[in-house]
Amino acid sequence: MKFRNMPHTDLVLSEVGFGVWTIATNWWGKIEDADKTALLENAVEAGINFFDTADTYGDGFGEEILASVLGHKRNEIIIATKFGYDIYDPKPREGHKERAQKFDREFVKYACEQSLRRLGTDYIDLYQAHNIKLADLEKDELFETLEQLQFEGKIRYYGVAIGPDIGWLEEGEYSIAERQVKSTQIIYNILEQDPAKHFIKLAEENDVGLLSRVPHASNTLTGEFDHGLPTFDADDHRAHRKHEWLEEAMRKVDRVRFLVQEDTRTMAQSAIQFVLKQPGIISVLPNLTNLSELKEYTGALDTPEITDEEQAKLDELWEHGFDIAEPEPQFREI
Repeated sequence: MKFRNMPHTDLVLSEVGFGVWTIATNWWGKIEDADKTALLENAVEAGINFFDTADTYGDGFGEEILASVLGHKRNEIIIATKFGYDIYDPKPREGHKERAQKFDREFVKYACEQSLRRLGTDYIDLYQAHNIKLADLEKDELFETLEQLQFEGKIRYYGVAIGPDIGWLEEGEYSIAERQVKSTQIIYNILEQDPAKHFIKLAEENDVGLLSRVPHASNTLTGEFDHGLPTFDADDHRAHRKHEWLEEAMRKVDRVRFLVQEDTRTMAQSAIQFVLKQPGIISVLPNLTNLSELKEYTGALDTPEITDEEQAKLDELWEHGFDIAEPEPQFREI
């Protein structure tokens, strides 16, 4: 495992992190309880020390499972969680519909206390405002509250996790340039680089660390769909994607297969190396659902890095819509 330091903090994160949402919900396929435990335990053995969760993942389960499986290693791992969604509203959630958000002082303090309880810890390493909108980012009360929680030792640092449909371009710009949070979590992958490229440049100018999720673009860059698109369960997030988008994405993937190096670097590993080519991205968060993926994705760090020549070719493909006939669609992923 390799590690990078989050600017202006003492957080040293594994370059490949663990996004706990895959084992806290059924939104990326159902995983048996024993397999969830094995994934977390083996992730630590593989050198992963950064675990990114949220209070809304499984209505708290994404925090509770970290406590139950890795609680005994609390001082060896870095935990990021998120806040802002009112998971305490007794009205049941409708499918994947967004919950109501709250960022007032009283709610944030309450949400923090509940996350600490579920995590079985007295401090959170990185506390992130979840899909926050610009109007809430502009309120000083939120940041005064976060600074108070920091002063009390309940959180070490705070950041934001943005978008895409729920808070994105303006929120990213404002978080990085105006609020200068310690970290901003974004989406960046070979097939989706806008507006991430803008954030990367802005974060470099302001010395803000970035976390990047969904490096495999709904698994189109893993080889899973190379022989045809599957039918997803109703709860799976990808079931809500347009079939046409997935087909077009696979046409783009065909244009970047030159990245694969037989017996040296798979497409999935190339996708991770692409993200980590950017030094301002501190950790990448692939969707981990089984031990085979864990081995392949962490093994990406031992494969050849993306060369400047490969990057130049990827940049050219991006600029020309991957040389496919249809215009570039607006790609959105959670």
